Amino acid sequence: MEMKRYVAVVGMNQYFGSNVFRLGTALKLIKETDNPHDGEAIKVEIDPVGQVGYVANSTNTVPLGCQSAGRIYDTFCDSTFGVVRFVLEDTVIAEIPPIEIAILESDEAIEIVHIAYTK
Repeated sequence: MEMKRYVAVVGMNQYFGSNVFRLGTALKLIKETDNPHDGEAIKVEIDPVGQVGYVANSTNTVPLGCQSAGRIYDTFCDSTFGVVRFVLEDTVIAEIPPIEIAILESDEAIEIVHIAYTK
């Protein structure tokens, strides 16, 4: 059985606060490679709102049971997604569900043909 992976979204008060988050909301997690303050920064966006915070990456901001941005940074290419599971006043906890990707290889290219949640 695979353990669930959780991350905390912080810095929300710099954007729209916690009011834009609802249980089950899909979050896009995007590596921010040009961030001058954090080489492992992962910004969090909600469509169509835009940026709503960052994945916590400090021992002071990562809650017990959550992984830091640094811990998940190398587990995906440019972006991945999460699902809101808990909404607190100054922190949102999101689950990063496991993803199953089927890849079709041809002579000329590699195509991703199917992406699905695994349960």
